[in-house]
Amino acid sequence: MELYVDSANLADIKHAASLGFISGVTTNPSLLAKEDPSLDIKDLLLDIHKSVGGHTSVEVISTDTDGMLREADEILKWFPEATIKIPFIPAGLTAVSELSRQGIPTNVTLLFTALQALIAANAGATYVSLFLGRLDDMGTDAMQAIEDTVEIWDMHDLEALIIAASIRHPIHLLGVARAGAHIATVPYKVLMQSMQHPLTDAGLASFLKDHEKMMKAKS
Repeated sequence: MELYVDSANLADIKHAASLGFISGVTTNPSLLAKEDPSLDIKDLLLDIHKSVGGHTSVEVISTDTDGMLREADEILKWFPEATIKIPFIPAGLTAVSELSRQGIPTNVTLLFTALQALIAANAGATYVSLFLGRLDDMGTDAMQAIEDTVEIWDMHDLEALIIAASIRHPIHLLGVARAGAHIATVPYKVLMQSMQHPLTDAGLASFLKDHEKMMKAKS
């Protein structure tokens, strides 16, 4: 399972990329709105892509098909490597179908059920992004949606890649890996939390202490 960082913060993205295990980045208007409003969005997204390479999703904000297609065309003029991120609405599915016909990669977002993911895949989506955290907020078993989607994909050999999104904590990340998602896009904070374990810290401290004793004994 590949790991993407779900962020628009360039410093966090650069740090995550420097660790060597990040394969891409996803953004959305809410994440971009958290950053310095004086930043040029185009420059920021290009800098993000340069920092990581691989996959970078850029979301349209239109809610009609023609508007989405115009935005996609504009994005690709200044960012040819972008994956166009489109919301799961009827107009969005039409846009996905047309972009797929043109060979342009798309990431269908705001999916909450396996059936929505199946529909998006049939429309031609390259990636389908299922949101976990918001389902959990409603008291729904978010992991079931991922498990159902993976089961359908395995049964029908579908090509679209399953992205587990809206990851809230390391347990979510472990769960989607076990379920068989192709990709998890994870907030920077959760990525850092997932690397931590007190026994790792204690073990390293013990190794360093013993090494220091050995060096002192030789001197």
